[in-house]
Order: sequence, then C-alpha cells, then structure tokens
Amino acid sequence: MCVCLCVGWGMNNSCSFPGSLSGLCRVTDQLYLSSRKSANDSSQLKVNKITCIINVSEARSSCPPGVDEYVHIPVSDSPLSNLRDHFDWVADKVRVTAENGGRTLVHCNAGVSRSAALCMAFLMRHRGATLLDAHAWLKSCRPIIRPNHGFWRQLIVYETELRGCSSVRMVPSPIGEIPDIYEEEVRNITPLL
Repeated sequence: MCVCLCVGWGMNNSCSFPGSLSGLCRVTDQLYLSSRKSANDSSQLKVNKITCIINVSEARSSCPPGVDEYVHIPVSDSPLSNLRDHFDWVADKVRVTAENGGRTLVHCNAGVSRSAALCMAFLMRHRGATLLDAHAWLKSCRPIIRPNHGFWRQLIVYETELRGCSSVRMVPSPIGEIPDIYEEEVRNITPLL
C-alpha cells in the first residue's frame, strides 16, 4: 500500500545506468536523484529498490507500484519560489527512510534544479558536506545539475545557518547574479553579436 503525502506550497557516486543521464542517479546508497520520466519508470525503481519518492514539482503523479511512500511538494522552478522551508524536512525524511532500510528518490521535472537543491541540503545536514562539496558530490553523479539562482541563495543561507558561514557566495556576472563556482564558466562564454 502506498502512503501519499502532499506537503504545502561517502563520495562514491554513480548513475545507476552508467552513460545515461535519463536514469536514476545514486547520490548515496539510500538517496537517488532523477527526472520525472525516470521516476515513473517502474523497472528502474524496482532495480534500485526505491521505497519512497519525493516529487518536487507542480504536477503530481500517481504512486508507482512497489513504492511504499509518495510525497508531493508543489514548488515551481522559479528563483522566487521558497524551497528553503522544505530543506530540513526532506533531509530528515531521507535519513529516516534510510534508517528504516529504505531508499529515497528525489525528482523534479528534469532532475536539474529543485531536486538537486534538496539533495545538496541533505548532504549538508546529514553528511557534513559544505555547500561547495555537496555541489561537487552531486555534479559527479549528475553533471547536468544547476539549481536556479534563487535556490542557490537559499542554500547559501542554509549553509550559514548550519555552519556559521558559507563556502559559496553569489557574485555579479554579465548574465546576472550567479554562484561564484560558475564564474569561470561564465567568463568563457562568448556573447553572440
């Protein structure tokens, strides 16, 4: 039986299906990250023994067969959306699910922004990672992650709350405010004339 909830408005990482970013990416032994499409693939859920799904997107899906718990957090991928209110709850849910022998899949539409931000919050809260390290950890599993700048601001505040300082800061750039870890990448962008 699937319990459905709706929540109000080490470093050995690898994709479970190597060479494919469309699969479920293993962040830790008990935490996975993916897109909506992969989250709806029952064969991938079964192979990876997923028992809990956290869907952080506007659209709610049905609970796939074999999954014990489905949580829907309706947040849009907008820099103005408040994802911070869910950091502690989701991180603790992943930990409790793991303590009970389960595995959690966190997904949004593309597995790039919202779900990545929540996974980084988990790594900071329960794995002792800095935000900089959490980003590197997650990027080694899923190279396409890129939380929007609003979520980065929220993650920076969260790290400061957890540690008293942050390992990442927001900086101005020609394309707007960005995390300093993207400075080199933006510097190498050639504007189209």
